[in-house]
Amino acid sequence: MEFFRIKQDIPFMRHALKFNIISFATFLIAVFFLVTKGLHLSVEFTGGTLIEVSYQQAAELEKMRGALAKAGFSDFQVQNFGSSQDVLIRLPLRDAQDSAKQGEQVMAALDAAVPGARLQRVEYVGPQVGKELAENGAMALLVVILGIMIYLAFRFEWRFSVSAIIANLHDVIIILGFFAAFQWEFSLSVLAATLAVLGYSVNESVVVFDRVRETFKKVRGLTTPQVLDHAITSTISRTIITHASTQVMVLSMLIFGGETLHYFSLALTIGICFGIYSSVLVASPLVMWLGVSREQFIKPKKAIEGANADGAVV
Repeated sequence: MEFFRIKQDIPFMRHALKFNIISFATFLIAVFFLVTKGLHLSVEFTGGTLIEVSYQQAAELEKMRGALAKAGFSDFQVQNFGSSQDVLIRLPLRDAQDSAKQGEQVMAALDAAVPGARLQRVEYVGPQVGKELAENGAMALLVVILGIMIYLAFRFEWRFSVSAIIANLHDVIIILGFFAAFQWEFSLSVLAATLAVLGYSVNESVVVFDRVRETFKKVRGLTTPQVLDHAITSTISRTIITHASTQVMVLSMLIFGGETLHYFSLALTIGICFGIYSSVLVASPLVMWLGVSREQFIKPKKAIEGANADGAVV
């Protein structure tokens, strides 16, 4: 399905150097914030206290957050857990204060502002557990990257694989850079969104790269930049439809999803926006500069033994 068709190829590769300078500068800024500020990790990674409470009716999450903030708590999470009556509260690790005491303080704050809460459980998450989660998350990210690289290397060629991975890592680092710069909370849901962006971004790269390979095989007389321009232009309608549809859904979660889905949808929003840019305007120039050419896709014809120059058998 196409909303429009562009008859003349847009010369994207004419500005390839500018695109990559912009992406490299953005990448360096993101790395700078990651190094200087670091990520503001959530309770899952740093350790803390988990408190589960329940109500007879649907819990009023906003009032609960206001009550906890008024009581002096900070960096906490309040979200539904299984049903609208059950609520899970996460509190960061505090020195010289045990979980039982924190649970008592939370229940006192809730009883004053949102009465009717029943304490179900109080659990302590140690920093060692958080460290294991961080290590497992980093390992998951590494496995996804290696899997994508192997898939692209088998489906296309090593130049496409390297270009796609660089473009995808560009998206991941920029997402992390945003969270470091603004000190947004980095939780397991944000990690899941980051992994989703990796798969989403590589899908767009595969579509463009597949059209590049097809154009090299079917069309003669085009230079490599012209082939890349044609591939991007011929798939641009699909790109706009796909990304616009996805972005509408993600923005709906960001606006109407509440605090629970806020950072998850925010990470997806950033990833989709930069994923469009990197998949088209970062990966394609890298493929060009790595030396992709038509000869790599056209198998040379085997000479028949005993045939003359005209192909006739002697």
